[in-house]
Amino acid sequence: MESSKTTGQQLDSPDYLKKKAFFEQLVTVYGRKPVLEILENKSIDIFRLHLADSNRGGGIIEQIKTIATQRNIDIRHHSRHQLSRISRNSKQDQGVACDIHCPGYLPYEKALTTLKKGKRKILIALDGVTNPQNLGMIIRSVTASPCYGLLLPVKGVSDISPLVIKASAGTLFKGTILRCSNLIDSLKTLRNQGFTICMLSSHNATPLIDMPQDKSIVYVLGNETTGVSDEVADLCDRRVGIPMNNGVESLNVAVAAALVAFNGA
Repeated sequence: MESSKTTGQQLDSPDYLKKKAFFEQLVTVYGRKPVLEILENKSIDIFRLHLADSNRGGGIIEQIKTIATQRNIDIRHHSRHQLSRISRNSKQDQGVACDIHCPGYLPYEKALTTLKKGKRKILIALDGVTNPQNLGMIIRSVTASPCYGLLLPVKGVSDISPLVIKASAGTLFKGTILRCSNLIDSLKTLRNQGFTICMLSSHNATPLIDMPQDKSIVYVLGNETTGVSDEVADLCDRRVGIPMNNGVESLNVAVAAALVAFNGA
């Protein structure tokens, strides 16, 4: 019983909670060239470098190790199997991964108090956006815009991959990305916090420019082909549209996200 009580106290200790929060803000990137490019960018805060024991010396591996050593980055060596568990992509990690500290990458629950307080806030949420280039471009637009940040489900959307990082032009490490395990539950919580939930649509929609300027809003953008899922659509309070000319029916989701991020905030 004493041991159990002690463990419970440790899990609630300030040091443990601080460490847990730090690890929740880590993004793991894999692949030799992507990791090398990240290491060469001194503005990116790298927590740890992971290398497979099976890597041969010399070449790009030696470059990676040299730069990591020069930057005093912790280097850990693993079996090939252990490394694949870290990267979560054994087919493409090439025996290399690194953990990057991103202060704005955190569970959305951690931001609820901030979202509730103060002035009007705008979030963009993604429902089934699976193209990594689109995701990266959306991250870039949202980070550059007046929006508070991006609400990103951990399932049903593209993983944070080297392609996403490249398409984001490095803005992934600068912006606010709120992770959620279930988009439906998160949207319900935000609605209870006073947010209006809006889906982007071309049918029976209020023009984006006519949206109220005094309410906090979550704009939900859907899959590149099928749009917002029925379950999410049923939850939304309003449909919002971007007026089109010359018979054009829709825009690429990344372009639409940019317009919403800059004109809906």
